[in-house]
Amino acid sequence: MPRAIWNNVVVADSDQTVVVEGNHYFPPDSIEAEYFEPSTLRTVCPWKGVADYHDIIVNGSRNQGAAWFYADPSPAAADIKGYVAFWRGVRVER
Repeated sequence: MPRAIWNNVVVADSDQTVVVEGNHYFPPDSIEAEYFEPSTLRTVCPWKGVADYHDIIVNGSRNQGAAWFYADPSPAAADIKGYVAFWRGVRVER
């Protein structure tokens, strides 16, 4: 089962991820919410839409903007609405 790990802690795990452009997008109910804090960071993907970000905080360490999601994606990316993907050192293992 894919799981996202940062700072030696599993922050998300699910066997229902959706892979887009090589990134595992985890269902919203699969993340460990206590490690996530909203970020002001936003970016735009030409085909998916506006991405919002979360910082991940584990054991007192903050990984800024390490998780992103599309709250209102374009129709082409509707299958990842609300799903969360990771970068900035967050390891996704199977």
